[in-house]
Amino acid sequence: MKFGIIIETKEPEKSWNAFRFANASLLHGHEVKIFLMGEGVECESVTHEKFNTAKEFNHFLENDGVILACGTCIQSRKLDNQTVCPISTMKDCIEMVEWAEKVITF
Repeated sequence: MKFGIIIETKEPEKSWNAFRFANASLLHGHEVKIFLMGEGVECESVTHEKFNTAKEFNHFLENDGVILACGTCIQSRKLDNQTVCPISTMKDCIEMVEWAEKVITF
């Protein structure tokens, strides 16, 4: 199955669970694309003593997961040079939703 995941939070436990779900989905043979928007574009650097989102984020990329990030959200936070995610647009988000068989939001 194809999962499109939209993450709009950098809250440690929620963002950690979003990436855990994405990683588990990949391990179960699903195709997964993630679109980060709003404060979700900051997930890459979220660490917490219990909920290490950055670790799950990197694990997802290591397993060939696809992550797109809203360019407007990145630019408004001045993170242009601090992200490994490709700068994406709402058109990219729409195309991910059209591609996905299921869309999940966190």
